[in-house]
Amino acid sequence: MKTLLTVCAGVIGLSLNIAQAATGADSYNLVEKGRYLATVGDCTACHTLPGKPLFSGGVILDTPFGKLAGANITPDPVNGIGRWTFDDFQKVMSKGHSLDGKLLYGAMPYTAYTKVRREDNQAIFAYLQTIDPVDNKVETNQLPFPFNVRTSLIGWNLLNFKEGEFKPHPDKSEQWNRGAYLVEGLAHCGTCHTPKGLTGGDKNDQFLMGANLQGWVAPNITTNAHDGIGAWSEDDIIKYLKTGANRFDIASGPMAEEVEHSSQHWKDEDLMAVAVYLKDGAKPAEPPKPLAANDAAMVAGKAIYADRCSACHTPNGEGAEHLFPKLAAAPLINSNDPSSLIRVVLAGSRAGATDAAPTAPAMPAFGWNLSDDNVANVLTYVRNTWGNAAPAVSSSDVKEMREQLRPK
Repeated sequence: MKTLLTVCAGVIGLSLNIAQAATGADSYNLVEKGRYLATVGDCTACHTLPGKPLFSGGVILDTPFGKLAGANITPDPVNGIGRWTFDDFQKVMSKGHSLDGKLLYGAMPYTAYTKVRREDNQAIFAYLQTIDPVDNKVETNQLPFPFNVRTSLIGWNLLNFKEGEFKPHPDKSEQWNRGAYLVEGLAHCGTCHTPKGLTGGDKNDQFLMGANLQGWVAPNITTNAHDGIGAWSEDDIIKYLKTGANRFDIASGPMAEEVEHSSQHWKDEDLMAVAVYLKDGAKPAEPPKPLAANDAAMVAGKAIYADRCSACHTPNGEGAEHLFPKLAAAPLINSNDPSSLIRVVLAGSRAGATDAAPTAPAMPAFGWNLSDDNVANVLTYVRNTWGNAAPAVSSSDVKEMREQLRPK
């Protein structure tokens, strides 16, 4: 931020005449707009390692096909984007093409960024030129053969990519269209919250219906009443994105990081636009039947819950707003995929700290004194009590997650 204020005037005059001429905006406003948009896009998530210079790259992204690393996007001329023109940057955002026509992997979410308007990309590029250049070489492609062969991406794009800027829906309000533009484009919510096919591309017919990402569940954020956000109001969505918590849930894992680094800093009108968009169109669902209370797993789980969980989450699963998540009739609890729940019980979790809610409550780890059967039973009980209904958790599910969490 300090770099922005101290060097923007000099750098912009030298480096950004193309973008400035194209928009007619003065350099300071252009850079400030770009800084905000880069925050909306949560660029730090993939391009900034904790404790390292801003946007110097190196964040490891675990994919089903191997590891990729976030690129250095500082204006370093050798290892960053210092030699790039705006047109080079525009091709990355709109087409997924880097310098010399090199095809990018879908972990760089150009499938969503293609919807970002050219003038917004100009602002982001202007802002990136004001960042301190960092001479940090990053080997972005760490995939094994044959996935490291980029020519395979020609076929991938044919299957999974549709190029084109966002087009407003004429029968929707300006506010709704702003929310759609953010969710579908720069905020790239579908990158985490949409299920993936065999090739790793989004299943667009299941947009925002939830997906597993690096051992965490990005939940269903459609208006499904059972495992989505159908019960959330627009104010609930805004509060969650602004503070990391609402009366239903507390953000953890990658979502806590997103709130901390991105959505808490969004303008209120953008948060409202997103809420309006997400709440549009109810999707009723017939909830499954819960397991019988006398099921063996339910009986065992009830005893463990009373002993280990009820003090914080309360005997009726209502929790304590902003401190301990509500478990009763909770969308994430009802998800078909219990990965996040297993992970949190085994390893614990800490919520993100935001300006509006600086205290980050934590969940202790229970993996050290609960067996695989114990964890499976207590989660099965929670997922089928207080209005919840979801598939039972097996001890093999817990064992698999415990192995994933074991230090390599």
